[in-house]
Amino acid sequence: MVANQENKIIHPIWLRANHWINLVAVTLLILSGWRIYNASPIFSFSFPSQITLGGWLGGALLWHFAAMWLLLFNGLMYLFLNIISGRFKTRFFPIKIRDLINDLLAALNGKLAHDSLSEYNTVQKLAYLFVIVDIILLVLSGLVVWKSVQFPLLRELMGGYDNARIVHFFAMAGLVAFVTVHVVMVALVPKTLVLMIRGR
Repeated sequence: MVANQENKIIHPIWLRANHWINLVAVTLLILSGWRIYNASPIFSFSFPSQITLGGWLGGALLWHFAAMWLLLFNGLMYLFLNIISGRFKTRFFPIKIRDLINDLLAALNGKLAHDSLSEYNTVQKLAYLFVIVDIILLVLSGLVVWKSVQFPLLRELMGGYDNARIVHFFAMAGLVAFVTVHVVMVALVPKTLVLMIRGR
């Protein structure tokens, strides 16, 4: 029975490919985005140039736009395949408040179980749904920052160009926070990395 569980495909190949493409796109977007931010900071700090990508504003913009299209198309494919396969409904829902509270308390006490990798606990469900919404917000606010005149409705919904930059910044911060927690959790439960490589 254990052997059958080990050979069962939990993450199909399309999901694994999507995950690793997203990793590349998000890394490029964050590092080039920091360089773009440094050219016109919103707040009274800048990111160290050593951890940015592009070398200069023009180079950073080229990296950022290339990675943006990669993330956009890969994200649309992710949503499409998750929805038509039924995976979106079965893996991310339902979310029950009682389960969320119990899982949050268990996580804070370091006692959140990871016995079955074929199911997400409530904290994971909420985290993955958050990052999906966050990336959508990043794309929409990015469109306003990039093509403000061409997207007047989006611009107005975000309170204008300057507010769209702030929304974009905080959505980026949310994505960085998610990635940081995600990497820490993989380090704590390394079999999840094997699962994302092998699918089983």
